[in-house]
Amino acid sequence: MIKKLVVVLIAIFTISSFAQEGTASPYSFYGIGSLKFKGTVENRSMGGLSILRDSIHLNLRNPAAFTGSNLQMFKNESRPVKYAVGGSYSSTGLKSDSGTANVSSSTFDYLALNVPVGKFGVAFGLMPYTAVGYKLETENDEGLTTNRFNGEGGLNKAFLGFGYNITDNFSVGVNAQYNFGNIQNSAIEFRFDNDRLPLLLQSRENNRSDLSGLNFDFGLYYKSKISKSLELTTALTFTPESNLTSKNQRAISTITIGTSGQEIVSNVINVDLEDQGLQETDLVLPSRFSIGAGIGQPRKWFFGAEYESQKTSNFENVLYQTSATSYEDGSRFSLGGFFIPEYNAFSGYFKRLVYRGGLRFERTGLNIENESIKEFGISFGVGIPVGDFGSNANFGFEVGKRGTTNNNLIQENFINFQISLSLNDRWFQKRKYD
Repeated sequence: MIKKLVVVLIAIFTISSFAQEGTASPYSFYGIGSLKFKGTVENRSMGGLSILRDSIHLNLRNPAAFTGSNLQMFKNESRPVKYAVGGSYSSTGLKSDSGTANVSSSTFDYLALNVPVGKFGVAFGLMPYTAVGYKLETENDEGLTTNRFNGEGGLNKAFLGFGYNITDNFSVGVNAQYNFGNIQNSAIEFRFDNDRLPLLLQSRENNRSDLSGLNFDFGLYYKSKISKSLELTTALTFTPESNLTSKNQRAISTITIGTSGQEIVSNVINVDLEDQGLQETDLVLPSRFSIGAGIGQPRKWFFGAEYESQKTSNFENVLYQTSATSYEDGSRFSLGGFFIPEYNAFSGYFKRLVYRGGLRFERTGLNIENESIKEFGISFGVGIPVGDFGSNANFGFEVGKRGTTNNNLIQENFINFQISLSLNDRWFQKRKYD
């Protein structure tokens, strides 16, 4: 157990040191940022498919998957304790009618622990949920910068979940999630003199929102044999609508722009948001519903589909509003699966690897200039055995596209690399005496 905890702590330190920015997407300018957590590396390698429950991996998108059946390797007395930690790196090409650019970002994605307690399964952990990270500029016809926008931060989730096996084939679960984090942004609208030269002194607006709130996830999981070798799996999750409390600050700064572009502050005035009713506001976390089904041969192969809908149209942020932006209901459709040539092969290392693949289609719920922002991704992955009790390292790769160049918008062409450790151990063992 101690060795596995040390490995997890080293992985966390390595990923955290490597992860500097959660996102570099211009679309993180809107709402509470770009959605960061889209499942474990195993989920994302199958197009985001999250309907599977197995004995050696954590499924963090359905709390009903926190439990399971006892294992033969443990003489049908218990299940393994599961550790999971993951991180990712993204390289994105930005394309618009006016030019192209390349950005990259890296992040720690999740840390979780799942402990079996009889028919119950208890899980807890931490994950970045959304991320804000952008540096945008607009120019006039003369090539002069007219606006500059910067933003950083995001929303994190700490969760505690419980799953319960009603029968060996049917389980239910619930997650309690505490959301916390902050979003900081600044905006400069450059002013010019009569000769079209930038004024020496400019004004910058700085905003900060500290977010917090509680929400819940509910899940159902069911599997059944439909033949001697084939098994049907179905899963359902529901997240009710909830509110985030946003405590807001705003300040106006007088700045000068240095020769290398740095912003030098000479005066700061704090804005009284209380008189405007904006010092403390509520943000809606939209409700979400997903349902999926799949068929497969246990420890051999699986193929499934999942549909998710989200009431993003209910989202509103009164502190940051633009006339060109609105929100509509979002959705995701995923197809994916895995294949294991021979999970218990004594020879031929590659026969024991888990090969994954999938694709997804999303409507993000964001509408800019009457253009729905959509996203598409195709993914691949592999799981490699690394220790006892089915412990493994998982690698994922995804290519895709977000957004459009219509109406002067930006299209993102991204490549995502993901890595995780899924480590298993046995904490509790019955002692037997002759």
